[in-house]
Formats: sequence, C-alpha cells, structure tokens
Amino acid sequence: MQLKLHNSLTRRTEEFAPIDPARVTMYVCGPTVYNYVHIGNARPPVVFGLLARLLRRLYPNVVYARNITDVDDKINAAAKDAGVPIDRITDRYTAAYRDDMAKLGADVPDVVPHATAHIGEIVAMCERLIANGHAYAAEGHVLFDVAGFADYGKLSGRSTDDMIAGARVEVAPYKKNPADFVLWKPSTPDLPGWDSPWGRGRPGWHIECSAMAEKHLGETIDIHAGGNDLMFPHHENEIAQSTCAHGGKTFARYWLHNGMLTFDGKKMSKSLGNVVVLHELLEQHPGELLRFLLLKAHYRQPLDWSDTTLQQARATLDGWYTTLRDLADVPPGAGGSSGAAEVEAALLDDLNTPAAFAVLAKLADATRAARTSDERAAAKASLLAGGELLGLLQQDPEAWFKQAVGVDIDVTEVERLVAERTAAKKARDFAESDRIRDQLLALGVVVEDTPQGPRWKFVKTDERAA
Repeated sequence: MQLKLHNSLTRRTEEFAPIDPARVTMYVCGPTVYNYVHIGNARPPVVFGLLARLLRRLYPNVVYARNITDVDDKINAAAKDAGVPIDRITDRYTAAYRDDMAKLGADVPDVVPHATAHIGEIVAMCERLIANGHAYAAEGHVLFDVAGFADYGKLSGRSTDDMIAGARVEVAPYKKNPADFVLWKPSTPDLPGWDSPWGRGRPGWHIECSAMAEKHLGETIDIHAGGNDLMFPHHENEIAQSTCAHGGKTFARYWLHNGMLTFDGKKMSKSLGNVVVLHELLEQHPGELLRFLLLKAHYRQPLDWSDTTLQQARATLDGWYTTLRDLADVPPGAGGSSGAAEVEAALLDDLNTPAAFAVLAKLADATRAARTSDERAAAKASLLAGGELLGLLQQDPEAWFKQAVGVDIDVTEVERLVAERTAAKKARDFAESDRIRDQLLALGVVVEDTPQGPRWKFVKTDERAA
C-alpha cells in the first residue's frame, strides 16, 4: 500500500513520491524558546514524529529536522522581564522542551538546528534575494518584496488584502508595500545582534526556517509540516523567500498542517485564561496518556482537550494494559509483525490514527479472547507490535498502574498495606480489611481483588470519589 498524504498546497490527498527515495527529507517547525510550551505546541512533534517513524519503515534514509527559534522579540522581552541574559532564557526552555518531548515519546529529529547557529546562512540568503531583485534594504532593514512573487498567497488561499489584515503588518514608511515582510532588522545595543552588510541586527522569524532547511535538507525538500496556525504568514513567507532565493525551484513538495487544540470546546488563548501548559500537565499525568490523546483525533482535525477526554483516554489505556497484565506470564510469540502491519496500513492513509487506534482495540479484543497458549502468545505479540508503532503499550503493565505522577509516596509502604489487607481478609477480619482499604484510598491507591491475587494502582482524587 502506498503512503498518501493530504497536501495543503494542492488541497488534495496525494500519493507520496519523494524526490530521492534514498534520502527523504522533512522539516517541522519547532518552538520559540521563551517559556514552556502549551499542549497545542506538542501536537506537531508528536504527530509528525509519528510520520517520521512511518517513513523510516518505508525508506532507507530519512532526514527529519525540527528547529529551535532562539532569537526572537518574545525571548528578548522574557529576558528583560527576568533580568537575565538572553541565553539564560533560551537554554532553560530549550532543555525543558527537549525533556518534555522525551516524556511524550516524540520521535527525536535527526537534525535540531538553532537559528543563532545559522546567522551566516541567513545573511547570505538575504544577500541573494537583494541581488535578484526580490528583496530590498531600507533603514537598516531588509524586506521581501511581495509584489515580485506572483504565487504569494497560494498556500493559504488568501487575497493580498486579507493577508495584510491577517498578518497585522506594520505599515512602516520604509516599506514599498504594506505586505512586505522583514528578513533582517536592526538591533539596539541592549538587544542581541550580529554584524551584517546592513548594520548590526538580527533575523526576522520567517527567514530563519528557510535558511536552516536549505542548510540541512537542500533547496527542495519533500515534506514541510507544522500547525495550521503557521500556514499564514510563516509558511507563506517561507515559500516566497525560498523559491526566490533558489531561482524558482519548488521549496517543499508536500505541505502538512495539523489542526488546533480547543479546551472544553473553546479556543485556547491567554485572554480566556485557558492555556494548558504541557510542562504542568506532565507533572500530573503520564506522558503516554498525553501522547495517546494527542494522536487520538486525525491530525488535520481540531482536537478538544478536557478533563473528560483525559479520563476517557486513561480508561482506554488502563483497559489495554490490563489485558497485557493478565498475560504477564505469557511470553510474546512469533507473528507480532501482523499487528504492526495492520497499524501501518491505517497510517499509510494520511496518517489515519483513529483507524490505527481501532486496529489496536481489535488486537486487544483478540488478545482477551485468545484461549490456547499459542493463541495468547501470538495475540500478545501483535498487540505489543501495533502499540510500538504508535509509541504506546511499551511499559511494564504493573509499572503503568503503579506510577504516581506528581505524587510523593512510598511504594514499599503501599505494598505492606496491601499485604496486611490481604491477611485481614483471609482472617475474616473485614473491619480491619476495610480500614486498610480506606487508608490506601486516602493515599490515592485502589486495590482490586482478582483470581491472581490483589492488584493495586494509583488513581486521581476525582476517580477515587467515583
């Protein structure tokens, strides 16, 4: 089955055919590191990291780049507010982003270019654009001349008037056209800056990605991906400047965009006070649970985030891990590749994760229904292999149920109390058994009696009440 992807540029789902099957290239826009990212920022690295994982199953060499924007006015403002050097901010939040992505199981890029390490390439691209008449210098700025690029607006499908209004561009006196965007801008002594032919300054946001993609992936790349909030102006501007800097060559052949996250049906925004910070979520929930929810909806669709959807996702994962825990004494058999193949077939259809999750649910059902030892071993192997492709179900089931994210608790003490409860029940001292049960509940521990013996797990406070 051939991989099919929905190309935002053509607005069609197309068969994927790389320029060079021996070197498939993909660029995903990464974070601006001035603070912790919100949960919506985590969707592209998780979703398109899964795409990189799929591509690596299909092609011998995939070069996946995800950048770090470490020079930006938001970073400057954060450093000023904190009274610290710029790099104190960027180093801290780059490390936090890297750690948080690891907890989500987001696939690690082959290349992580930082904007500040590519100033030479950025200046060189600006010089080329000026030389070929697509950019101009004015008052220490370098600006892209939008009027000279006929395809401007093709990706987003916007008219020039709509783009000007949507971008809230500064109508500066040195601009030829209100839509012209900044490639380079001057820096005052208190701001980071680098020497250039136009004076000491720093790059605009859009030119950074074009220069980094060119440096590490080439003038024409196979896939460029990111959130659909980047389609305009960021990706529109990338296309314009890269195409013109490369003599009219196509910049990216396939454009992929993921839908935005809402919170309880409302758009996440600072003004509404409903922005959910990923770093804080990871202190409250397992990374695998957040990964599950980020992948649950099709990547092109909006994804609603709420306590209810988190609870539903936890219930699903608990069910699948219960199935694996019930087969803890059964070693996975041969033939697990069939489960991975079924999941892969779903993902080949424009990364259809809802269909892939349906496959995983079917594999879990088959595992529960298996009766003979061979059937159980084969079914378990298929479930694990399908889960592995999605980055799920790879923990020890007991560890999954006993993890207490953000809770300081002594597991040895829990085990002691569970054993005491079991002894009290055997002695038919049900009052003592109930007392210990309530003590465990107060610690956030629920005990389940099974034919194999007592099992326990941590639960959230609201789950205990239910």
